[in-house]
Amino acid sequence: QVQLVESGGGPVQSGGSLRLSCAASRYTYSGTSMAWFRQAPGKAREGLAAIIGDGSTTSYRTSVKGRFTLSRDNAKNTLYLQMNTLKPEDTAMYYCAATLWRLDALQALDVNSYTYWGQGTQVTVSS
Repeated sequence: QVQLVESGGGPVQSGGSLRLSCAASRYTYSGTSMAWFRQAPGKAREGLAAIIGDGSTTSYRTSVKGRFTLSRDNAKNTLYLQMNTLKPEDTAMYYCAATLWRLDALQALDVNSYTYWGQGTQVTVSS
């Protein structure tokens, strides 16, 4: 079992930045995959960015590439998502996910690939 707890969401103005955190209850990095997803009202949950195994492989959704950056602190078992140049269309509930499988880059952004999910943190970008 892996528990995931997200934090760092909140209101922000267009063009601003936020850093989301995902604290994992156990060491999840070796041979596993972790990712950030988001879901806006009335829309499907979509994968944004994923890190696979030891971190040598990352995968980003095209629409956030260059604006969102993954990082992690192994000592704290925490995954981060730095979000810059935020837009109103980035408004959504953001979720952290993990699986004990080592995914490929395409699978890593698929919602069906993940077993463990956090409760989500809301990001609201105003224009």
